[in-house]
Amino acid sequence: MPTATLRTDPLDDPVFAERYRAMRARDARFDGQFITGVHSTGIYCRPSCPAVSPKPSNVSFYLTAAAAHEAGLRACKRCLPDAVPGSPQWDLRDDLAARAMRLIADGVVEREGVPGLAAHLGYTPRHLTRVLTAELGAGPLALARAHRAQTARALLTSTAMPAADVAFASGFGSIRQFNETIREVYERSPLELRAAARHRERRDQAGAGDGAAAGAGDGLVRLRLPARAPFDAAGVFDWLATRAIDGVEQAAPTRYARTLRLPSGPAVVAFSPAGDARSPAIDVEARLASLADLPPLVARVRRLFDLDADAVAIDELLGADPALAASVAATPGIRVPGALDPHELVFRALIGQQISVKAARTALMRLAAELGEPLAGAGVGASQGPTAGHGAAAGGLLRLFPTAAAIAERGDEALRGPAARIRTIVDVAGRLAAGELVVSADRDRDELHGELLAVPGIGPWTAGYVAMRVTRAPDVLLTGDLALRIGAERSGLPGAARALDELGTRWAPWRSYASMHLWRAAAAKI
Repeated sequence: MPTATLRTDPLDDPVFAERYRAMRARDARFDGQFITGVHSTGIYCRPSCPAVSPKPSNVSFYLTAAAAHEAGLRACKRCLPDAVPGSPQWDLRDDLAARAMRLIADGVVEREGVPGLAAHLGYTPRHLTRVLTAELGAGPLALARAHRAQTARALLTSTAMPAADVAFASGFGSIRQFNETIREVYERSPLELRAAARHRERRDQAGAGDGAAAGAGDGLVRLRLPARAPFDAAGVFDWLATRAIDGVEQAAPTRYARTLRLPSGPAVVAFSPAGDARSPAIDVEARLASLADLPPLVARVRRLFDLDADAVAIDELLGADPALAASVAATPGIRVPGALDPHELVFRALIGQQISVKAARTALMRLAAELGEPLAGAGVGASQGPTAGHGAAAGGLLRLFPTAAAIAERGDEALRGPAARIRTIVDVAGRLAAGELVVSADRDRDELHGELLAVPGIGPWTAGYVAMRVTRAPDVLLTGDLALRIGAERSGLPGAARALDELGTRWAPWRSYASMHLWRAAAAKI
């Protein structure tokens, strides 16, 4: 007689059971954190999809859309699973898979291929593919392809860019590849996908997909990037405004614009808050040297505004502490601002250590004025530069922040202050320019922290601050910061660094966000 096969109940797996409960509850807090694959219908959905919940035996859960594609599934037309914030795991985690995902989002595979991606991470392409396939269900090529498809969908549904421009802005090598991928993933042609979004927009004035449709005939690229609610956009804009460098940045309560270097050349970008409390977002306007720079720009904007942070989990943990409860209630969804330019952030940290924000801003403005490359001279024509007079290219943005090479060569002429600090800044600039020191979002946090501390003149505050802002480290408590300790005392917490450090362990793994609450307490008027 044949041996009976014992069928296990998938709900016996606690991880599966937790995700299935979230899916049954249609809990939008989990959108982007995992994907529901429904094998009986051949589609994948966001957890909050309004469709009838499938049986557990027909469901698989995936961490990435690429894994769902590899399983032969296509995106649900009803819930649009790609039109959500990204997974907070890629910022929370610091393993090989998470660092690879940060690089893939930055467009490294499109620019350098899988060998280039592997070289950035310090592994062979074969080993990297094996790790990503085992942990994420897809290799680097499939993950990059899924990212291109998601970028293309956002552009098709939120801009009026011609389909051919969308294809190349998304990183596709050909129109044919673009058309085939969109049809395979979304079961619609690119134009059908756009038409469906326009139909939804007419039906619902709140917009569709990642943003409302916007023209691109004036040379600006416009799109909307969703944020995970709750989202303290005002806090990020205020942080940026307080530190804005004249000529490089312009800041207002609801708008931030600046110049920026991207892989293909200089850009002028602007951001403003959008959406509502339930579906917050950031509107982006950009003039780019090449449409190929759009994916890396989007990845950096998501990091700058910390759009993918798991705000609910962060607020639940920090709000349970009586010392932080009032701050969390007053500012739900607080964010840790990231960095659009890692090298620039290093110099901001070095110049800003042990002085006030106002004094650091003055020093940075002097440095930019003396060593920054004029925008027009950097290759952006008059029609694209600050004299264009509209959109992201409004007047007042005159120059790019100085390169590491420029600071290494002439920093001692432009910098003021203690000679030891100037030597450290020029030394770091030389290391960055020569590639001896690599500071980027994909770096292993512990390795980068150690390399920074090994540089004469760099202490724990600077190394920790760079890790927090560049690599998105979520668990940094800068107890060496005077303002943070003042905020702690105002919150009824110990003001001594050692005592605060010991107490702060109860805020793990979200101590970077606790730092933001304490800085806010220090800045509050009494």
